[in-house]
Amino acid sequence: MKKVFLTLGLAGCFFSQAKEINDSLFIPKELNPMFFDDCDACGCAAGNGSSGFESLLNPQFIGVKYFAQHYRAKENLFVNDLTQDQYFNTVQLWGKIPLAKNVSVYASIPFQFHTKKALQGDIKIEGIGDANVMGIYQIIDSKDSSHQLNGGFGVKIPIGKFDEKGITGVNPSFQLGTGSWDYQTVLNYKFQKDKLAVLLNTDYTLKTENKKHYRFGNQWNYAATGFYRLWKNENSIISGKFGMQGEVYDWNRQFGEVMPKTAGSALYGKLGFEASYKKFSLGSEVMLPAYTNLAGGDIEAKSRFSVFVNFGI
Repeated sequence: MKKVFLTLGLAGCFFSQAKEINDSLFIPKELNPMFFDDCDACGCAAGNGSSGFESLLNPQFIGVKYFAQHYRAKENLFVNDLTQDQYFNTVQLWGKIPLAKNVSVYASIPFQFHTKKALQGDIKIEGIGDANVMGIYQIIDSKDSSHQLNGGFGVKIPIGKFDEKGITGVNPSFQLGTGSWDYQTVLNYKFQKDKLAVLLNTDYTLKTENKKHYRFGNQWNYAATGFYRLWKNENSIISGKFGMQGEVYDWNRQFGEVMPKTAGSALYGKLGFEASYKKFSLGSEVMLPAYTNLAGGDIEAKSRFSVFVNFGI
């Protein structure tokens, strides 16, 4: 299966805005933020991975993204093996719009459909997830655009359904939404030289208690991604991307009490492609775990895959 996912990731391509393309990788001055765009129910990593910069070639856009995650978990407390496959799927509308020279806003709203392959039959949930809004400010931009630093602040609006019964399972993240207002800060840095670009980004999400007195653990994400230009002509460009991404999750709490086996961390390797053609972009990325320690070992990260189609505005 890993070979299949890698093949799909390599097959992805991207198309973006038509601009003058020089001998560099061609990265616009405005970079997309670290989108918190995956499954909005979070907790012990199963359901809220952050996929980092979605496009290096598209400064402002509207589009659609599909993001899939696969985990394996214990069926119940009385078994030792990880036998239950869990699939988190998200289709989201998103966009990034400039407001001023150094200021832009990002927003997204997801539709989610998740499945647990239980012994007694499949358990499925689907519906709208929590909406996200983020403001991004360009802090530093060197004259030759080889160095750039961006910061942002965002808020998650709890419009997705939170099911209190869902937190009693092995994975309390099997939800459409957290039911809480959550807040995120983002910092990212870009270095570009000729055909190569490197992105370093980190974000921290502060989660609050919902109306059911449940609070998912705060989350820290970090990532390093390299981009290399593979091909270009007058109207288009294609680049490959590769890197790593890590996620750390704090304990969940209910009525202020720590919930056992809810903290954890994971580290992924990722591989994908980006390309641009006039105002269109198409992208794909695959992520496979190098390390996973979720829910005290009761949940194992397996794979992630994403593909998006954007239109430049």
